[in-house]
Amino acid sequence: MSSTDTSSAASTPPLPDRASPAPGPEGARPGPRPRPAGRQPRTPTRGNGVGAVVDCAVYVDGRRQAPVEPGNALRVAREQGGFVWLGLYEPTEEELGALAEQYDLHPLAVEDAVFAHQRPKLERYDDALFMVLKTATYVEHEELTATSEVVDTGEVMVFLGPHYVITVRHGHHGELGDLRHRLEEQHDLLCLGPAAVLYAVADLVVDTFVDVAGAVEDDVDELEASVFSPSRTDDIGRLYQLKRELMALRRAVSPLEVPLQKLAERQIDVVPDAMRSYFRDVLDHAIRVRDQVAGLDELLTSILQASLARTQMADNEDMRKISAWAGIIAVPTAIAGIYGMNFEHMPELEWRFGYPMVLLAIALACFLLHRGFKRNGWL
Repeated sequence: MSSTDTSSAASTPPLPDRASPAPGPEGARPGPRPRPAGRQPRTPTRGNGVGAVVDCAVYVDGRRQAPVEPGNALRVAREQGGFVWLGLYEPTEEELGALAEQYDLHPLAVEDAVFAHQRPKLERYDDALFMVLKTATYVEHEELTATSEVVDTGEVMVFLGPHYVITVRHGHHGELGDLRHRLEEQHDLLCLGPAAVLYAVADLVVDTFVDVAGAVEDDVDELEASVFSPSRTDDIGRLYQLKRELMALRRAVSPLEVPLQKLAERQIDVVPDAMRSYFRDVLDHAIRVRDQVAGLDELLTSILQASLARTQMADNEDMRKISAWAGIIAVPTAIAGIYGMNFEHMPELEWRFGYPMVLLAIALACFLLHRGFKRNGWL
């Protein structure tokens, strides 16, 4: 940390604890945050061409003010020296375009927010920021199959300015209503401005990654036990599908490191110096979950290779058994073929014990071959 950061941190009053439980032993992560009792997700509503508004509120000195219309929220926030938090759910181009004029949003950022399907990134437009975060959720399933959907992803875009923060959510998960309620109970944190909302959203996304990675790890352990079980199983299809699903999670986690590093280390006007330690904490968690996902991917690759090797060994064992039985059957086939040539002068044809001796020779040869193959592990 630079000397400027040190002096700033020394003059800043202690910040409130994070909403998550206190960490346990070294390296341990807190469990998922419980949903507050009686709180239900809010249903997005279309309102007068201003967007798919989920919630809109003005915050002054860390406290939520009286309800205001989305069209007047920015003006009220500027007059009272606070900021407005506007939450949108999958707005159309026309709906977000109306807000873009009012909030002076960059057209490229607006286009990304409407059409989604972006990689995690942080872009700066004059005195405003635009951040894209990929969200993820674990899809519960009774049994992992070769077609199971394990990880479902979505997106959250955040527009950040001196007096506003606009969150745009895509996907059927990642609802931010509970997060807003928790933040409203942390007045000292909200006093730091719109950057506190960006931190809380990033922290929630990374914590969700931790939960998803833990659930996927259970699936990996299950597949590992199945591959190395004594019974013969075919897990290649399930392994490949889980590896594809894990790739979706990896694409959401890995690119997030660079944007968080910029927020934690660079001087940005709309991000107070006091918020940098918060973003460093989120960055640390993101790096850990990135390493966890990378480790799971490498482990899946090893398990897949082990499954292929075991399948090949099983095929080789089957071929040895088939070859051994073919060798045993070849003895009576050869002898029967010789005596089936119907030559007139054959020494044993006139011998009374010729037929029993041939049967005895066939049985003895087959027995010796079976015993030899059995001893060598071919049968």
